[in-house]
Amino acid sequence: MDNIQKALNSLNKNIVEKREHIPIPFTTFLEWCVERPTIALRNVFQVFYDMVVFYLGEGENENPNDPESIKFMKYDCNNLFVEGVDHPFFADRLFANRFVNLARMLKSGAQQNMVYIFKGPIGSGKSMFLNNLLLKFEEFANTEEGVRYEIVWRFNRHTFGDMPEHEAFTFFEKLYNLVEVKSERKKPKLSTPQGTPNIFNDYIDIPCPSHDHPILVIPKRYRTSFIKNLFTGSKFTEQLFSLMEYDWVFRENPCTICTSLYRALLGKYGTPEKVFENVYARPYVFNRQLGEGISVYNPGDEPPSQKVLRDEFIQRRLNFILNESNKVKYKYSQYAKTNNGIYGLMDVKSHNTNRLIELHNIISEGVHKVDDIEENVNSLLVAVMNPEDQKNIQNFKSFSDRIHYINIPYVMDLNTEVEIYRNTFGRQIDKSFLPRVLHNFARVIISTRLSKQSKALLELIHDPVKYTLYCDKNLNLLKMEFYTGHIPDWLTEEDRKRLTAKMRRKIIAESETEGDHGISGRDSIRYFNTFYSRYAKDDKLITMSDLVKFFTSSRDNLDKIISKEFLDSLVRLYDFTVLQEVKESLYYYNQQQIERDILNYLFAVNFEIGSSEKCPYTGDTLHITEEFFEGIESRILTNKITKTGRLKFREDTQKEYTTTVLTGDKKKIKKTKIYTALSERYMFNIKEKALDPFLKNENFRRAIKDYGEKEFHTYDKKIRDDVQYLIKNLCDRFDYSEQGARDMCIYVIDNELAKKFGQTG
Repeated sequence: MDNIQKALNSLNKNIVEKREHIPIPFTTFLEWCVERPTIALRNVFQVFYDMVVFYLGEGENENPNDPESIKFMKYDCNNLFVEGVDHPFFADRLFANRFVNLARMLKSGAQQNMVYIFKGPIGSGKSMFLNNLLLKFEEFANTEEGVRYEIVWRFNRHTFGDMPEHEAFTFFEKLYNLVEVKSERKKPKLSTPQGTPNIFNDYIDIPCPSHDHPILVIPKRYRTSFIKNLFTGSKFTEQLFSLMEYDWVFRENPCTICTSLYRALLGKYGTPEKVFENVYARPYVFNRQLGEGISVYNPGDEPPSQKVLRDEFIQRRLNFILNESNKVKYKYSQYAKTNNGIYGLMDVKSHNTNRLIELHNIISEGVHKVDDIEENVNSLLVAVMNPEDQKNIQNFKSFSDRIHYINIPYVMDLNTEVEIYRNTFGRQIDKSFLPRVLHNFARVIISTRLSKQSKALLELIHDPVKYTLYCDKNLNLLKMEFYTGHIPDWLTEEDRKRLTAKMRRKIIAESETEGDHGISGRDSIRYFNTFYSRYAKDDKLITMSDLVKFFTSSRDNLDKIISKEFLDSLVRLYDFTVLQEVKESLYYYNQQQIERDILNYLFAVNFEIGSSEKCPYTGDTLHITEEFFEGIESRILTNKITKTGRLKFREDTQKEYTTTVLTGDKKKIKKTKIYTALSERYMFNIKEKALDPFLKNENFRRAIKDYGEKEFHTYDKKIRDDVQYLIKNLCDRFDYSEQGARDMCIYVIDNELAKKFGQTG
């Protein structure tokens, strides 16, 4: 019994804490406006933007020092679309930036009188996107960070004058019950100022059915001067009168009911001050289930039989209060319930086609006719649509400029595609793959969703053939890297220089016309399930060979969707990548020696062969000979360079040295462009040649194979140290397991990858 009572007490406490706050007087609300204007003065579009920032943050610019950056940000969308939802939606980098740009545009006040249609192929997750978005919007709008207030008209029972006591009591009792029923919905606890005690027995509240913002009760022609006086001396004044996002504060009108009540009460009281005593403000509580603030219609939902909503009980009492029949007509439509909220359509077909067409006049004029009165509609109107359903509205030419399409294609960011697999099958799947193989599965899937040819990349890469060892002829592997925000290391310096901001925008712009074909999200998960079930073993990691075998011998005829040429290119890129990892993990370098060599070289190029000079940077006495130059140049330049080429390089280095350095200050010279370039080339080339001493040493291969076994201790110490150093670096730097590192080293040696890519040096 104690546990039962404890549980009930806890439940009671939690429910009481979530109950709606009591409406506050208009004057108290105005005080709150002055204290927190950016929170108090928001419409649905501003709250939508704040919600996006609340869940996504400001984003991460992964290349902040890049002068050609186009501010293509990395956003963590998990809090908005994945965490705390029944069916996660995974937004890739492309869609996330598109979505945030839309939110930013809405906040700025641009193009708010439009319908926003998220269009994408079947299986792209449109419905999950919209459901999750509305769920999180509802949660946010019902918190202190997302709260907005709406008008409530409050009347004291003594206002009814000679109304019979029993009739007044019955009226208040019924209205009190009505308010109590509505207030049983979950409400947030908001730390906002309180102005009045709970006196439902003495007051009735008549809410604005259109959820108007309380500031709109100020007559439009007096609103500007009123707001100037209200915010006198506030830093917020400049924002309020200069930013388009606050234009609604001065432009919008209250609903017909609130306008009629104001005029009727002004006639009754004679002064606006007395009218405002009846104006209160309360949090605008969103509830999708009840259609308050958020309404979503499915194609099969029948149109309501009653298009005009009335409350005869309230209407009779308003007539009595105002001593005149129908002076204030308390009637409204379904659109009023989502005014200043979100009205959504789930697929534009069947009944939803008519609903979308109905919105035409609303978004054109911003009003909706309800019998003989006009009703304001300032809502965020959204829909999701399959491309083939666009034909349902294409005959309405005047409607086309009122629709803003936002693409939701299949995922084209390989990192996001991998996250979908992890979410569906568990993060433990990573342990079954050699590094990069899981991501390569995603690359194969995404390749079917991209255009076969990229005009932007062909403009960037004048000669795609030179990347044959790293990329496919259509450059889709390169495009995938750009779509993740990564510029691959194998791109030449010449092509990097052409990767200007203008060029990057052209590449990203192509994503708007991709992702509407190929393997869908649902099919991708199905194929991965088959692949993983077939090749995941406790004693063997999944390799690239397994991946190629799956896509070339699948029963689903995947070989007809995915070209062998692309798979071959993917294998070459994989081989190149793992070779670089092995080289980087194996080579030793002495930073001090590299620094000394470069400083000596930069000084020596200024003197003739046969000279002996003391380098001011290192203190070394240099005997400047051809052998001296060749010794350092062999580490800086490739093996293929001719003697003439070496002499030209030496001459160019000397010219740059004399024009940019000519100082004996070691700290200054290390900051120059020529020093940095030589240092990078030096380290790159010794890494390229790191495997050379081991390739012809059969003992080195056998030692790798025996790593972790008793036989490993039979090898001499130098080989053991080299193998241990290699395996440890692969594990620490590139997330290999010891088994995976060992298998990868054998793969690199047996397939002679160093020889295969030696042509590129």
